[in-house]
Amino acid sequence: MLPFSDFTFYGLSILAVFFGLDSIATVPPTIRLTAQGFGRGRASVVFGWIFAAHQIGGAVAAWGAGTSRDVMATYLPAFFVAGLACFVAALATFALRRRAPPSIASA
Repeated sequence: MLPFSDFTFYGLSILAVFFGLDSIATVPPTIRLTAQGFGRGRASVVFGWIFAAHQIGGAVAAWGAGTSRDVMATYLPAFFVAGLACFVAALATFALRRRAPPSIASA
């Protein structure tokens, strides 16, 4: 929605509300899925790595958007690359398989 918000006060406000609700709503399920997938004993460490990877990805995306702005005088390519990355990630979820979490004893 961001590329089509016209960067108006109201357009950005609506985007901020929905993005904020979406962003905070993903934390508890992510922690639960991490615990289910890696076991409760390892969940905190794995979630820490997930969080770190998320921050590194955000930094790379910000750098890429800034480079897009400097080189092409527009953020539009960065928005579409981000949308494409989200689409690829959504498709990648079809490759996931459910498996039993590892036990702490096997660590």
